[in-house]
Amino acid sequence: MAIKDDVYIPLVTKRSDLKPVEGKHWTRAERKQWAAGLFTGCAVLYACRTVTPLCVAAMAKEMGWDKTQSGSVLSSFFWGYTMTQFLGGYLADRIGGDVILPIVAVFWSMITFWTPQLAHLSTDKYLTIQFIVLSRVFLGMFQGFHYPSFSSIISRKVSEQERSFTYSFICSGSHLGTLLCGSVGSILLETFGWQSVFYFVGLCSIVWMLCMRYLVIERHRRKYAQPPSVSVSDNTILAEKFPEKKAVPWLMLFVKPAFWSLLVGHFCENNAFYILLSWLPTYFHENFPDAKGWVFNVVPWVVTMFSSVFSGWLADHMLSKGWSVTFVRKFMESIALCGTASALVFLSYTSTYGSALVLMAIAVMCCGFHNSGILVNPQDIAPTHAGSVFGIMNMAGAVPGFVGVYMAGHILEATKSWSAVFNQTAGVCMFGWLVYMIFGTGKQIV
Repeated sequence: MAIKDDVYIPLVTKRSDLKPVEGKHWTRAERKQWAAGLFTGCAVLYACRTVTPLCVAAMAKEMGWDKTQSGSVLSSFFWGYTMTQFLGGYLADRIGGDVILPIVAVFWSMITFWTPQLAHLSTDKYLTIQFIVLSRVFLGMFQGFHYPSFSSIISRKVSEQERSFTYSFICSGSHLGTLLCGSVGSILLETFGWQSVFYFVGLCSIVWMLCMRYLVIERHRRKYAQPPSVSVSDNTILAEKFPEKKAVPWLMLFVKPAFWSLLVGHFCENNAFYILLSWLPTYFHENFPDAKGWVFNVVPWVVTMFSSVFSGWLADHMLSKGWSVTFVRKFMESIALCGTASALVFLSYTSTYGSALVLMAIAVMCCGFHNSGILVNPQDIAPTHAGSVFGIMNMAGAVPGFVGVYMAGHILEATKSWSAVFNQTAGVCMFGWLVYMIFGTGKQIV
């Protein structure tokens, strides 16, 4: 066929020629689809993360671990989790979180599924601990990509007016995952042994990864893909022009008190959340041995799932009524940090199962408001670099995962006192609240 100059003919020869169009917000239907997929992703992500805390008492009994060794196993996840936060945010901002998510999900799903096999590679107790610790480190490394990746997606594809609710809804999936792991996992644990819990959770994660990859991400790419054009005048392919990716102004960020208050507040809140996440089953097993695991492993996470979604709705509602972003973020974080600290202080003085369950539920429930406070704040202060900023923030937030969780185990081994752990955790929460109240902001700073 004859080809004339200055005529541009669309050419699509293979799937790799299709490139997504950036810069558009999701439609209402698309937002629902992605929110549902990412919500489920957070659920299986946290199920994989919490399966070891659920089973650690049974594993320790079978393998002869003490509290310090159990603390090492629990905290080792966060050694790896800290390593990849910044890298995850950087890659998500550069090549897209939708590319990163399914790739890393393959790895953390398979690690979870094969953990029981690793535990039985050797009959030597110390060698077994090393295998489990190493698998937890790699699990943390691959899961470290998840939150920065979807945070980058949300900052680009959801408008500011709908961002708090969407983000909180997706993050509430983590509580559903902990809930399902605590309920279904407790039944499997008591019926078939701790190995069955790892197999079940790992298999669910693999199924989610395949569904997300082929039912959500692939469909979205096909819908928004546009072919490049062929210029007949010079017979070259002219690719679609994409917005230039600007470098993150780290120097400007590092001299802003608001950025550092974000790191400190997130560190302190995560210190409380990870200690509760990791040691809650052990606390109830030791203090109330007759209590049903499917009750105390379920109730706190049921109420937290609703508090997380409610906090997102409340934040967006307050913003629509004219409240400033700064006030809304600080208000939500006040509930998170002060509420958690108060519940932990009261928990250290209680001795009945009913009151302990209620106070533990309140402490974890208040953590849900963090999703509409500091956790979404990077999208306020640096909307075009949200993935990278979130990665740095979550890297700081992962540190208490291995320091705080390990120290909690060490304190318990040395003092046999849960009150010491709870009071120390409450003090850290109040310090983070004070720093964020003074220096935090919801205004864009870069």
